[in-house]
Amino acid sequence: MGAVTESTGPDRPPVDQQPVSRILRVTGPLVEMEYAGGTAMYDLVSIGPAGLSGEVVAISGDVVTVQAYEYTGGLAPGQTALPQGRPLSVRLGPQLLGGIFDGLLRPLSGAGDWLLPDTRWTAAEQRTWSFSPLAAEGEELAEGQALGEVRDAGPVRVKVLVPPGCGGTVTEIAGRAGYAQDAVVAVVGGTEVGLGALWPVRSPRPVRERVDTREALTTGQRVVDLLFPVARGSTVAVPGGFGTGKTVLLQQIAKWCDADVIVYVGCGERGNEMADVITELSELRDPRTGGRLADRTVTIANTSNMPMMAREASVHTGVTVAEYFRDMGLDVVVIADSTSRWAEALREFASRTGALPAEEGYPAGLASTIAAFYERAAAVTTLGGDRGSVTVIGAVSPPGGDMTEPVTAHTERFVRCLWTLDRDLAYARHYPALSWAGSFSRDVPVLACGHRAAGDPAWSRHRDRVGAALAEADRLADLVDLIGIAALPARERISVLAGRLVREGVLQQSALSEHDAYCGPEKTAALADAVLAVVDRCRELVDSGVPAATVEEVDFGPLLRAREDTGPHDATGVAARRDAMLTRLGEVRS
Repeated sequence: MGAVTESTGPDRPPVDQQPVSRILRVTGPLVEMEYAGGTAMYDLVSIGPAGLSGEVVAISGDVVTVQAYEYTGGLAPGQTALPQGRPLSVRLGPQLLGGIFDGLLRPLSGAGDWLLPDTRWTAAEQRTWSFSPLAAEGEELAEGQALGEVRDAGPVRVKVLVPPGCGGTVTEIAGRAGYAQDAVVAVVGGTEVGLGALWPVRSPRPVRERVDTREALTTGQRVVDLLFPVARGSTVAVPGGFGTGKTVLLQQIAKWCDADVIVYVGCGERGNEMADVITELSELRDPRTGGRLADRTVTIANTSNMPMMAREASVHTGVTVAEYFRDMGLDVVVIADSTSRWAEALREFASRTGALPAEEGYPAGLASTIAAFYERAAAVTTLGGDRGSVTVIGAVSPPGGDMTEPVTAHTERFVRCLWTLDRDLAYARHYPALSWAGSFSRDVPVLACGHRAAGDPAWSRHRDRVGAALAEADRLADLVDLIGIAALPARERISVLAGRLVREGVLQQSALSEHDAYCGPEKTAALADAVLAVVDRCRELVDSGVPAATVEEVDFGPLLRAREDTGPHDATGVAARRDAMLTRLGEVRS
């Protein structure tokens, strides 16, 4: 069999027959060229002698506006531009897992210090992949069904699916052997199916239906899993000012969440931060497979010194990659750090086009653009009948920590969960610095139903009681600062103590601790139960006449250290610490 050829859109001439245009104006990433016929919105354009990649974003009369995805230095009016007759697309295939790519999904490994405009698939083209057929000639297959799989792409078996819009009789299928990524491995209903496939990044991949799910995405971070959980296929925004720990929290989720595939999009972040992420992922042992965590991670690195508009494309590229694995029946998490840098690219380009600015100079369509991005997250029934999901977690970096700025405000409207990072908590060395007063999860009701159906009705009770203890402690905090804790009634002094025990014994978590970096659901529940049981006993003591000061002087250290002294799944060890603490409080009563 031969190789899959890149086709243009319906009723569009091949690339070599596309009319050549002439560049009229270049200003940064904005390039204007003549309209030469046959060009459509969002078509890919090859610009100048070096063939820089660009995308048509406006057509007005005889002028076509293109946003260039690469550095435009050296381009000049009068040079040629060649429309490609197809939208901006990326090649999906077995080469993705464990790879590091730029915003256009070009490989960064082996690309040198600077990614040149003519960089193409080099190492990936030379490698062959072990294809195993799952269908036979003469078999009838519908769109989305698996006709084979690649078993040497990493810990995840990559399925080769019948493309959307295709289906019928399998007239040819390759045998078990090694094939290049662009090789044709089957013919279904007269359509050639390759090992890899091109897909336009701005077009969501089709599914049979969206479905509701009662299953939570376990992140291993107690404050998230207990107070602000996220369902598979849901959306999360993580706003926070500089130094509040956004990157560390997102890295922890990338390392420990129970997704099948992680797509990490470094969108305009500093190069050293991306280097740290890549290094840690490559060194971290995957608790699910025993191999490297990087082997089931796709990293899209578009740092702050890379071309700006490639940053705009990177989030769409990341979601497209996630949908590709979702269609195989996998659960995928997309982590975008940070969507504020993405929005800044939109603002920069809008200012160059002369578009009428909205609040703080952002384009008027910012809200709809953000909504369209998060809309691609979902739990679905795939075309092949499997269940899969894409969960999107996006960091937001409001300038000066201003949560009312446009990107944060619009994002909050469209996401299901908000994990707001608090500067005061971060400066107090409380990590993760997630504000329990400024965060929310709209997935709680459906996940509570899921816990009850799974035989765990205590989850909702623990969550409600922990939230109530934190709210009461916050209510009393200003009063304590004003009049001192000694002036409070005994029960309210215990409420202040309860808030401290919950914060330090349950919510605080060390990313550097072998036992505390990840916390399983059973240990999270055991820690919450232990702290709540100790608080109840303290209240009983003061109700029986024991002075509140006496209770406050008890050493709660063994209970607070349980989160670091016991293993990630050791609920029994936590229960033993609880029982020992209750025994000690019983001695106070006597």
